[in-house]
Amino acid sequence: MKKVMLTGDRPTGKLHVGHYVGSLRRRVELQNTGDFDDIFIMIADAQALTDNADNPEKVRQNIVEVALDYLACGLDPEKSTLFIQSQVPELCELSFYYMNLVTVSRLQRNPTVKAEIQMRNFEASIPVGFFTYPISQAADITAFKATTVPVGEDQMPMLEQTKEIVHKFNSVYGETLVDPKILLPENEACMRLPGIDGKAKMSKSLNNCIYLSEEPEEIKKKVFSMFTDPMHIRIEDPGKLEGNTVFTYLDAFCRPEYFPEFLPEYANLDELKEHYKRGGLGDMKVKRFLNSVLQAELEPIRTRRKEFQKDIPAVYEILKKGSEKAEAVAAETLREVKAAMKINYFDDMALIKEQSEKFAE
Repeated sequence: MKKVMLTGDRPTGKLHVGHYVGSLRRRVELQNTGDFDDIFIMIADAQALTDNADNPEKVRQNIVEVALDYLACGLDPEKSTLFIQSQVPELCELSFYYMNLVTVSRLQRNPTVKAEIQMRNFEASIPVGFFTYPISQAADITAFKATTVPVGEDQMPMLEQTKEIVHKFNSVYGETLVDPKILLPENEACMRLPGIDGKAKMSKSLNNCIYLSEEPEEIKKKVFSMFTDPMHIRIEDPGKLEGNTVFTYLDAFCRPEYFPEFLPEYANLDELKEHYKRGGLGDMKVKRFLNSVLQAELEPIRTRRKEFQKDIPAVYEILKKGSEKAEAVAAETLREVKAAMKINYFDDMALIKEQSEKFAE
């Protein structure tokens, strides 16, 4: 069986560091291993419209923003197929067939859907498209026969629902769809990077993000405003690491080589943590170190992005070619699905012959 990776993002704004450590950095690493026969990276504009139907311009404008972030982070169109979801109409048809395999009560129990509905205040009036987007996501994954789907921890319920749909379809219609495997970040801190305010979810709408393309001064300003330990009032006070956003970010981004460069009095992150816990280490010193780490991590991304920004038509051409390839692959899967469901009437010569003989009698 071919090894295929599929993942993507909603184009509702520029990508932030949560996207980067949660999935994007890993995608680039996996792309460069050469272990996959195909890699598909989707800009999920159709999914973004499920809760932005009244503001399509927001989605339209952010297609290229996400594409620029992808390219700046190292996704290579020669190794990965970058495409736009809405330009692959087969995904809508697959979603329609899968809807018959999922109950309303099962969708209502999906923890990710429940959390997103609450966050968007949709409890009283849920758009049907938003409610059923786990089914759409299953179509995205199965259309490309993805064997591996790198996601953040918050997307695990969505992947579990995809697996349920695959098993249901295969049990009813015969072995047709590929059962995907979930690939979570290896670093626990990257599972769900909190916002700079300490809230569990980093979100554009909550204005608690650090964007991949932000300028140095804005990054510094946000780092210095970060939530730490509210009980760590004086430098000599012992500090807590649990729930301390600054240390969570250091767990996600810090590398051993940053200590001799930016904080040579400490050998490693464990030593820094121990000093903070016993007291005598101020929050601002730790924040200055984190700022240096983030600047070092994000500067190459920002520089590459500015280079790609110089030729926007070329970026759209990458997406156009990728979408054409993606559609061809999805069309083949759709043909197999329709054959399994026995709704490929014009291709089923046995059916036509059977019906001809029946009415010739």
